[in-house]
Amino acid sequence: MPVTAIVNHTPFPILGSLTSPVWMQIGELVLAFALSAVIGLEREIRQKAAGLRTYTLVGTGAALFMVISKHGFDDVVVKGLVELDPSRVAAGIATGIGFIGAGLIFVRRDAVQGLTTAAIIWVTAAIGTAAGAGMWLVAVTATALHLVVVLVFPFFVHRLPRTSRTEVFIRVVYRLRRGILRDILTECTSQGFAVVGARTREDEADLERRRAVEVSLELEGSKPPTQLADSLHEIEGVLEVHAVDSSGDDY
Repeated sequence: MPVTAIVNHTPFPILGSLTSPVWMQIGELVLAFALSAVIGLEREIRQKAAGLRTYTLVGTGAALFMVISKHGFDDVVVKGLVELDPSRVAAGIATGIGFIGAGLIFVRRDAVQGLTTAAIIWVTAAIGTAAGAGMWLVAVTATALHLVVVLVFPFFVHRLPRTSRTEVFIRVVYRLRRGILRDILTECTSQGFAVVGARTREDEADLERRRAVEVSLELEGSKPPTQLADSLHEIEGVLEVHAVDSSGDDY
């Protein structure tokens, strides 16, 4: 058999060369996976409800839907007879992610929580869609802008003048040990927050397994809760800290 025939007779003809469409599609999926993983890693480090796995799956899934809409129906498309509109898939992704985001938003004691998490889920899906559509530079730029918002903006928010006291809701999970709750309340008051209400809970199976207690604090203060949340994280025995202000921004 001639050499050229042997080369052409590959057991995986669909893969072709590295410049073939299938490798471009795989590259788009890998890019969406990497960018959404970066977003998820930042949320995982901050111990948010939706973390690395959730954001990575959302971004990769959005890219996969987009790739399928672009290339998955080439065998049935006939110009002038059967035509498809890939933009409908992008609209469907936005609608579907809207339902996921709505499930992350909830109200506790008249405070809306989870708005930031829902918004980031939505942005992650958009970045995955851009990557799946072949808009690599747009996807990378959007990821960089997202990181600017979540990492840089808080430093400027701290320095904005605040004329009124706002409500802050903080949920802290800490190990069942004497003195930790006192340290938590002391840290809150030392940073200028007034404790309006407190409620503890330790009857959930997960809390019992970890021998932990959850306390929900309602605070009032003129500062953003970011610095307070970071300080509470540093207390020995504290496992998780989730803070949200009256505007719905979580930290």
